[in-house]
Amino acid sequence: MDLRDGFGLTVPLVQAPMAGVSTPELAAAVSNAGGLGSIGVGAADAEGAGRMIAELRARTDRPFNVNLFAHAAPAEDSGREAAWRETLRPIFAEFGAEPPERLRTIYTSFVDDPAMLKMLLALRPPIVSFHFGLPPAEAIAALKRAGICLLACATSPQEARAVADAGIDMVVAQGIEAGGHRGVFDPDARDDARGTMALTRLLVRQGALPVIAAGGIMDGAGIAAALSLGAVAAQLGTAFVGCPESSADAAYREALAGPGAAHTQMTSLISGRPARALPNRFTALAAAISGASPPDYPRAYDAGKALNAAAKTQGETGFGAQWAGQGAPLARSMPAAKLVALLRDELAAALGR
Repeated sequence: MDLRDGFGLTVPLVQAPMAGVSTPELAAAVSNAGGLGSIGVGAADAEGAGRMIAELRARTDRPFNVNLFAHAAPAEDSGREAAWRETLRPIFAEFGAEPPERLRTIYTSFVDDPAMLKMLLALRPPIVSFHFGLPPAEAIAALKRAGICLLACATSPQEARAVADAGIDMVVAQGIEAGGHRGVFDPDARDDARGTMALTRLLVRQGALPVIAAGGIMDGAGIAAALSLGAVAAQLGTAFVGCPESSADAAYREALAGPGAAHTQMTSLISGRPARALPNRFTALAAAISGASPPDYPRAYDAGKALNAAAKTQGETGFGAQWAGQGAPLARSMPAAKLVALLRDELAAALGR
């Protein structure tokens, strides 16, 4: 399947879903400009996700992608969570606050959310994608019967084979350069941390599914490189964070434009799962609390969000989840449609036509 043929794209570009940053406005602008816009609804319930899809549909009649989290349910470990709250207590105290008395599972996995499946089958978005794993076979079959094209993220050839075996239509090859959460199925398993180009070529040679390359790609030359390795498209996320249509706050935008963009870091401290972020006060905690282990995702994220909220009341913005990939120094701030047009021109130039 070729995204350009199947969905009428004029540029082989997927705007990464980026839950919490992508908006219906951003996704619609990308789709209207000829790429594939995406929204991430993993942080929403079925009702909220339905509203986002409705708003997106009101803004575009072009294809778009709806992304869901398919992680395993977190283990509630009272001892580990108590230790983590105590580890963070002095930092909360700096802002006159206390850590949450109890951590919550703030995001429901699609694996455990029949209401989300029911909503998707009712609204039938053109494309649905999965991160952190795969939903049950029955859910995949139901979505396919509804005529929905399915994508799933893989960080290794082994995960890609599982994606193909599950009946998914295309695989997103997420390299270690990518910003935001690493899409590993099992965060406790060994991660070979393959780069985008190597992983893309491995999955293309594996030949099971069409491949979308993701991670560190920021311009048309990067898209051309992915295509030259056999990918059918490239997925860009960090490139769109600075667009006015994204919901990134001023501190996030300032950090992305600053010197820290050249030094992104992988951290599990913010959410409980490895994710690549701009360096800030939260990522810097790794040196001070090396013996502590955050609880499972997304329960650790409950503490992380509470700390960020407390810090922001005192004017401190260094505890936000400021996700960014290794290509962050190449970020450009402009309206999404203008960026897509620029990427199209850069791709044409890189391909020599």
